[in-house]
Amino acid sequence: MSDIVVFHSVLGLRPAELRFADRLRAAGHRVVTPDLYDGRTASALDAGFALKDAVGWETIAGRALDAVRELPAETVLAGVSMGAGVVQAVLPHRLGTAGVLLLHALGDLPAGIRAGLPVQVHVADPDPIAPPAQVAAWREAAARSGADARVYTYPGIGHFYTDEDGPEYDEAAAGLTGERVMEFLRRTAPGSA
Repeated sequence: MSDIVVFHSVLGLRPAELRFADRLRAAGHRVVTPDLYDGRTASALDAGFALKDAVGWETIAGRALDAVRELPAETVLAGVSMGAGVVQAVLPHRLGTAGVLLLHALGDLPAGIRAGLPVQVHVADPDPIAPPAQVAAWREAAARSGADARVYTYPGIGHFYTDEDGPEYDEAAAGLTGERVMEFLRRTAPGSA
């Protein structure tokens, strides 16, 4: 069993993230889903970016740090789309994390991470938020950092392919992502080494 924090997308804390967290809980994990927008959500990307800007990145990052303050040091940091950027902001303060899980976007790995830090990324291919050239550069940077990074790409699907309520939902890719996430969590669970 792992402790996991799931940071939501630019659209806010919605059923997509809550269902993901519920699946993780059903598998025996303890999961926290902080609401970085204080209850507000958006239904489209442009409105989501406007909401992010209205809340402000400093506030978002501060709320994320507050949300993890009392969690065990080895809590897995998971980010959904914009949440990958939140993980990027939190990770320098949580270098003891058991692992990093990024869905639908990339987040830079800071200097000073421990060698072998498990990192798993899931993105569409191509994805305008994580285009192939950016994914390739991220892989190289992750290798230089010493992380044990695995990047999974899913061809021919849309950005938020795991959102069952969204127009880009792809059942097969979402299922495969779920299987890979569960394997990642088995590998990063305390005492699994």
